[in-house]
Amino acid sequence: MQEELVNIFKKLKKILKKYENPLKPKFDLDSKYDLWSFKDLEIAGRKRKEIYFAGLIIQSNYVGFYFMPIYTNTKLKNVFKPELLSLLKGKSCFHIKSLNEELENQIEDALKKGIQLYKRRKWI
Repeated sequence: MQEELVNIFKKLKKILKKYENPLKPKFDLDSKYDLWSFKDLEIAGRKRKEIYFAGLIIQSNYVGFYFMPIYTNTKLKNVFKPELLSLLKGKSCFHIKSLNEELENQIEDALKKGIQLYKRRKWI
């Protein structure tokens, strides 16, 4: 199981790494990876120097795919296909236990939509 999770993590990390410009990782490890926008922002009246975009972490029996655009705009859920949406646990974490090409494509599509949202809001 752990070997399969490592393979899932590596495949998803490769997809997320495509967004390292304009985003930057805080963690780029073998079991944890994330992407942030480092920019002076004001969101809901609070000043920030950064905002989280997405990340991965290997847990005991799944790879957690954290996707903040869905948290900041719950309407994004409407564009996800049922296969990906069924893996959403909580507000912004998807539990990935197995990965196929269709699910990879859905995650890549979600990332593209998330980047567009962050750009529209001038968070990137």
